[in-house]
Amino acid sequence: MSEAAIPSTKPFLIRAIYEWCMDSGFTPYMSVVVDASTRVPMEHVRNGEIVLNIGPLAANKLQLGNEFVELQARFGGIAREIFVPIAAVSAVYARENGRGMSFDPDQREATAFAAEGIALVSPAPAESVGVPADKLTPIDTSPDTPPDIPPRPSGKPTLRRIK
Repeated sequence: MSEAAIPSTKPFLIRAIYEWCMDSGFTPYMSVVVDASTRVPMEHVRNGEIVLNIGPLAANKLQLGNEFVELQARFGGIAREIFVPIAAVSAVYARENGRGMSFDPDQREATAFAAEGIALVSPAPAESVGVPADKLTPIDTSPDTPPDIPPRPSGKPTLRRIK
């Protein structure tokens, strides 16, 4: 089976973290990189990202599909339709403890072999998306990190490619 025919693991991992949050009694949050293909309330977008509560009390008609995430949510008391391509999801985590998974939100991931762009993230505060770098838990940058991965700017979660 060629790499192009292998389905992405990203939607399965998103669903797994969501289920883990629900089974553990945590509130699942999803961080999304907003671009032209995402349909979210733009007035709530900060620094090109939006964080969505996808728990059952906040999200109605949640569909965690293989190509997109679709839901209804209230913003300021007004019900809004949310549409997010899987490629735009940058993290799924528990609000209470920040544990979850971060993804490379690169648009190429929609067609590439996604397992190469996914890595576990160290536990970080739940408010880790969009906070100063001194509040983030650093990722291991030991010498066994492949040299072809350039360092990321501080302030954002860092991914480690697994091959």
